[in-house]
Amino acid sequence: MTAPIGPRPQIVSPLERGDGGIPLQDGGPSFGDLFKRALNDTSGLETDAQNVIDAFLRGEPVELHQVMAASEEAAISLELLVEIRNKMSDAYRTIMNMQV
Repeated sequence: MTAPIGPRPQIVSPLERGDGGIPLQDGGPSFGDLFKRALNDTSGLETDAQNVIDAFLRGEPVELHQVMAASEEAAISLELLVEIRNKMSDAYRTIMNMQV
């Protein structure tokens, strides 16, 4: 048995909608908001790592593995942020080089 075919959905081009064809979820954070949060998180991890290193150098009861873990966590977060930036730059260059 076949299902009946309903009415054809109306297709509206992105230019007619005026939004550039980029649908945003209602109430969802934008990419800019997510990137700002990632920047703040990375900055916070670097600050925390520096505080742990300073405490270790002052002779406070901080284990060496805590220092190494905090440093690596901050380094990995920074590497991820740099890679996101590089990918976004590549995507921007690709879009700008497209012929319309």
